[in-house]
Amino acid sequence: MTITVSKDEIENYIGKETGVSDWFEIDQERINQFADVTVDHQFIHVDKEKAAATPFGTTIAHGFLTLSLLSHLALDSMVMPTDTSTILNYGCDKLRFLSPVKVDSRIRARVKLTEVTEKSGNRLLLKNEVTIEIEGEKHPALITEWLMLAILA
Repeated sequence: MTITVSKDEIENYIGKETGVSDWFEIDQERINQFADVTVDHQFIHVDKEKAAATPFGTTIAHGFLTLSLLSHLALDSMVMPTDTSTILNYGCDKLRFLSPVKVDSRIRARVKLTEVTEKSGNRLLLKNEVTIEIEGEKHPALITEWLMLAILA
């Protein structure tokens, strides 16, 4: 659940974990749909037989599929100013894909606010470190610094 605080209080959350999402399963149907949308049908994603012969032993999700799920997984685990009228995706810094997400794995987001920058026009730029964990795996799928622009009312 999103933590909402006043603009003056948000800096108190810098360096703190603000939330962990629920687990979310990545099944073959979702991988295939993402392949169709992005026209990326590399065998490692969509051909179970060929993928079985790789070091992964099965199909894996596209890295960009995992990244695209940030909005679903992480947004509710962030801290936001109470007077936010809208929030915009502002991009990512230091994005790294560390481990593949094998088909039928479950992933979740762990979020930590790392920086708040006041911008002109009554806006705040929020930088969150987001780690996408894979259930039962030692290493995460990805780590990024996700930037969100909060436009205040």
